[in-house]
Amino acid sequence: MADASSFALKAQAALLAGREAPTLSKNGDLARIRKTAEDFEAFFLNQVLQPMFSDLGAEEPFGGGFAEDMWRSLQVEEYGKAMARAGGVGIADAVMREIMRTQEVQ
Repeated sequence: MADASSFALKAQAALLAGREAPTLSKNGDLARIRKTAEDFEAFFLNQVLQPMFSDLGAEEPFGGGFAEDMWRSLQVEEYGKAMARAGGVGIADAVMREIMRTQEVQ
């Protein structure tokens, strides 16, 4: 994950500085592209799922409070990651195609 995130951050920094974004090699790093696409889909799913869980109340006497809110957000984040790893909703495939097209990787 750090490798894909690092590449994305370097590309964004280069574009903001007015330089050309780093490109992948011509033979491409398909594993890195796929990981980046799945990370994006997991983040998207996390954002979609958060409102679904925001109004759930905790059962008494042990639930509630800041720790409950923190745990719930981490749980929903893991749901998004698990859904993306299991095939997701097809966003990763579209993102992967766009990354490859943008980077001109065949």
